[in-house]
Amino acid sequence: MAKDNKLAILLHIVFFLSGITTILIGQVLPILSGGLGLDDLQAGYLFPAQFGGAVLGTLASSWFGRWNGFLSATVVGTAAMALGVTAMSMNSFEGCLTGFFINGLGVGLTLPSINMLVLEMNPLRGASALSILNFCWGLGAIVCKPFVDATATEQSIFATSILLAVPLLIGAALIALLPRERAANVEGSGHEEFSALEPAAIWTGALAWAIALFNFVQVGFESGIGGWLTTYADRLHGAPVVNLFSPTFLYFLFFVAGRGVAPVYFRFMSENQVLFLDIVLMLAGMFIILSAGNLTWLGVGAAVSGFGASSVFPTNLSRFTRIFGPSSTRRTTPLFITGTLGGAAVTWTIGFVSEQAESLRVGMFTLLAFVAIILVVQIILTLRTIGRSSQETSGGR
Repeated sequence: MAKDNKLAILLHIVFFLSGITTILIGQVLPILSGGLGLDDLQAGYLFPAQFGGAVLGTLASSWFGRWNGFLSATVVGTAAMALGVTAMSMNSFEGCLTGFFINGLGVGLTLPSINMLVLEMNPLRGASALSILNFCWGLGAIVCKPFVDATATEQSIFATSILLAVPLLIGAALIALLPRERAANVEGSGHEEFSALEPAAIWTGALAWAIALFNFVQVGFESGIGGWLTTYADRLHGAPVVNLFSPTFLYFLFFVAGRGVAPVYFRFMSENQVLFLDIVLMLAGMFIILSAGNLTWLGVGAAVSGFGASSVFPTNLSRFTRIFGPSSTRRTTPLFITGTLGGAAVTWTIGFVSEQAESLRVGMFTLLAFVAIILVVQIILTLRTIGRSSQETSGGR
């Protein structure tokens, strides 16, 4: 039991650190742009580099999973994040690109692997255990902006990189030093249950891909606002925003808070009702952000958007597993891949539009367009799932 506790603590610490590394790109973007003389289009290429690495990492984590290697994937992924954040501080655009790619590779390896490890270590309380785990990721996301403000200079993130890389390397080393028999016990638990399942033809139907499209756009929105909000706030303010309650800090604070209170209103609302409410809040938040003339209103819009976006991803994932059954948890790789691709596409599009229009505010209108797309897809999915439920009820009679 003591070893279980030690491993669980290590996994939660690494997950907290991964919350920082995942969104670090948005917080250091203004510094790197200034230090390397990047325009918005060039800066926008950093996002596909990180998300491209994350796609490969996610695919690799699936391969590790088939060979009972989630702990090995966690060690490799954590070490890759340490190497990636160190390379970000290189004084060249190519070096930064490489750093973000390696960091993305580490994130893609680590996040799915730790989720699966925690799920398999807690077979009777999986949902509760995953909620606590992802809360740790949220705490990392919240402290990321203040951490960068406290450790970076106007044109260098060297200290930031080192202070983040060192605990990541320590975490990777401690997990790697776990006794081999302990690793075998953890990674062997639960695989028998899943290996006996019949392959499900989930991805041969349009409904699964519609949910994946929803995930593509939703994760794209989260990545876009998380990646560009700091730069947008700096330009609106006319100088780097370093006060604690910055718009970026408020976005992630309310994002995590929203996940905390979501179970309360799930008692009174259905999945579709919650999703519609969330999308309306995201729309309202984006309207406030795009019309804000000062940091106060920008912070209000960021908080509303963060609260609205908070429960969309887990609710969509819950919808997927509810429709396709418990065994679908082992067949979600396309869902995560499309989300990662969405993050890359939306963040790059913002930079591209901004550079073409010579206005980041115009580029941020991309986010408003994507929220509108989410609303349309949600309406279609609602009609499809209601129709599916009606058919199953009729068939059952």
